[in-house]
Amino acid sequence: MLASGNNTLHPVSFILLGIPGLENYQFWIAFPLCAMYLVAVVGNIIVLHIIRIDHTLHEPMYLFLAMLAVTDLALSSSTQPKMLAILWFHAHEIEYHACLIQVFFIHAFSSVESGLLMAMALDRYVAICFPLHHSTVLTPAVVGKLGAAVMMRGLLWVSPFCFMVSRMPFCTNRVIPQPYCEHMAVLKLVCADTRVNRAYGLFVAFSVICFDITVISISYVMILRTVLKLPSEEARLKAFGTCASHICVILALYIPALFTFLTHRFGHHVPRVVHVMFANLYLLVPPMLNPIIYGVRTKQIRDRVIQGCCGKDP
Repeated sequence: MLASGNNTLHPVSFILLGIPGLENYQFWIAFPLCAMYLVAVVGNIIVLHIIRIDHTLHEPMYLFLAMLAVTDLALSSSTQPKMLAILWFHAHEIEYHACLIQVFFIHAFSSVESGLLMAMALDRYVAICFPLHHSTVLTPAVVGKLGAAVMMRGLLWVSPFCFMVSRMPFCTNRVIPQPYCEHMAVLKLVCADTRVNRAYGLFVAFSVICFDITVISISYVMILRTVLKLPSEEARLKAFGTCASHICVILALYIPALFTFLTHRFGHHVPRVVHVMFANLYLLVPPMLNPIIYGVRTKQIRDRVIQGCCGKDP
């Protein structure tokens, strides 16, 4: 059924298939996905709570970490509840506007997540390479402005996605062969010329990813150069371990995201089940890993968690 709005025709709802090719296993696949989602939600809420109540953690690194935790909660919660409803209860239908809202949340908060990882890399660069100037360069006002800039970039860059799609007519086919609404998946159901939409999508994706990856790469190269000059081998090993874990989190976001993005456009021979599983990973694995890598592995937050579990006063 098609509804009329803004002089265009759009379906009343879409049908999300879940994980095509694994229909017989979807019920069981949902359990590890649910466990990962719970870890992401609980972990990020704990990180936010600790940073909120401990005023000694109101420093640039932890403020960025709090922003990242909020972003992870929004990003994972925009897809996982509906995905679990599909896999467990066969609730495949999603209302048209709810689908567009999901498209907006996924792409906007993916951009914000990338921007915050870049900001955190800059923070580590200043803290390690210019420790005496860290507090004067990254003041709370500067941290707030960086966070606001990253958020505004996500909102302004992604808003045209939903606006342009909402102005286009749709075909009678309303089946989306994955468990959530994503820009390219929805665009494939449009009965009109989508070259402008596709070109804009490419521009946004590559401008965000290329800029952020460049800044992150330069920051960590400079950090490693400084670390190699440390006189203590123990300090070098500790710094290498921290950098390695941070890089793993960064790769966990960018590799599946790039694979999903490029497969939608060029990977016509990639099995759909592989594409869908990678698409799920980039929306779930980083929100699960971030509170562990950036939070629990950070001594101050780890100590607060241990104190809370043991009932000790700080």
